[in-house]
Amino acid sequence: MEDVHETRQMRLVAVGDEQLTGPGDPRGLGWFGRVISKTPLSSVNLQHFVLAVPDEGVEALSQRWQEEASRRFGEQTENYLLVTLNARDLSSATTSARARLNLANILDRAAQEEVRCLVLRPVPTLDDAVNQQIAELNRAWQDVATRRSHTYVDAFTPLVSHGQWREDLAANDGQPGQAAYSLIAWLVMHRGWYRWLGIREPLPN
Repeated sequence: MEDVHETRQMRLVAVGDEQLTGPGDPRGLGWFGRVISKTPLSSVNLQHFVLAVPDEGVEALSQRWQEEASRRFGEQTENYLLVTLNARDLSSATTSARARLNLANILDRAAQEEVRCLVLRPVPTLDDAVNQQIAELNRAWQDVATRRSHTYVDAFTPLVSHGQWREDLAANDGQPGQAAYSLIAWLVMHRGWYRWLGIREPLPN
């Protein structure tokens, strides 16, 4: 009998702020486009959807993601949620405990729907004082994700003192450009992306 393998049907929803869409990247890819372009799709049918809201903090994200994402997920598909975090809530009265709760609510509701999650960042800025606060958030969010056995990609620690990252931000008014997006993409791909999706990592060129 001929061996027939069914193609995996996968849907991936990415939620977060405008950095998901790659503003400031002359190639128009950002980090997410670079990651998708390097993901082998010969044996899977992967549909991906970007649901970004400019200037949105994590508290607002926790309140709106489920209604929007559920419309893209399927009953007969493997469903994946990419949660990209940022530090915008630092400017409000949000505490570390509240920040933990916001992410916990997202992950717990996703788990109830059997949605597999990957949590990314937040990324560092050029402001050392802000980075100290981000470091605290990063530790809190990483703890929330790992306690629930979700993949967490720490993009803060490797980049906070990275020369190329800081140079790119300085050249782009504090925002990522092509080089910075490439660094984020590399971290995502080498810190759990393929394992999260259950896709074999491509051999290096």
